[in-house]
Amino acid sequence: MPHGNLAERPALTRDLVIATAMTIADDGGIDLLTMRRLAERLGVEAMSLYHHFPNKNAILDGLVERTFAEIEDEVGGLTAVADASTWQAILRARVLAARRVMLRHPWVPAVMESRSVLVPTMGRYIDAQVGVMRAGGLSHDLIHHSMHALGSRLFGFSQELVLDGNGSPSPSDADAARMAEMLPNLAAMLQDVVHDDPDSTLGWCDDQTEFEFGLDILLDGIARRHAAE
Repeated sequence: MPHGNLAERPALTRDLVIATAMTIADDGGIDLLTMRRLAERLGVEAMSLYHHFPNKNAILDGLVERTFAEIEDEVGGLTAVADASTWQAILRARVLAARRVMLRHPWVPAVMESRSVLVPTMGRYIDAQVGVMRAGGLSHDLIHHSMHALGSRLFGFSQELVLDGNGSPSPSDADAARMAEMLPNLAAMLQDVVHDDPDSTLGWCDDQTEFEFGLDILLDGIARRHAAE
């Protein structure tokens, strides 16, 4: 049976369904989002959801669409006018704004990878990024290569190389010694650069610094290619 007072319950809309689904995912992860749990949270029968969404995949696509609408709000809109002197800074600021949104909803990258659907707000974001580079004078050919090079980093996340313990206990002295013997170059690097970052999403690496470092290398490389065109 539906829950709650019918007189007090807001009308069931697509926006309300997606907003509630996002709250569930934010609170407990995307695996906790089921049609039944969503209906219970909304105080309706599960069948009521199908009047707005044909299946769970449609809800997942709606979550991605809402995420990119949030990114657009985060960057203050996608209408900034770029030129040869500003395109790189504008692109960088938008990517870092997208990252802030992705960190608020850390389950979104997995949904994007599983669905591979270009929802309207995502398409608008990509189109705007292409527009910034084009306004900066980059050729379509270089922009195309740049999009491939940036990959998911354009959306504020990237698949990181696992170089830390990822939350695992520190290795024993014996394990560290074996690692140094088997992987001397890697062990020496890790011993030299290891640092603690309690807010990291990767482990002991300062993942914001690593993300920006990689982004800057890519943008600087693209700028150099553009200068050589």
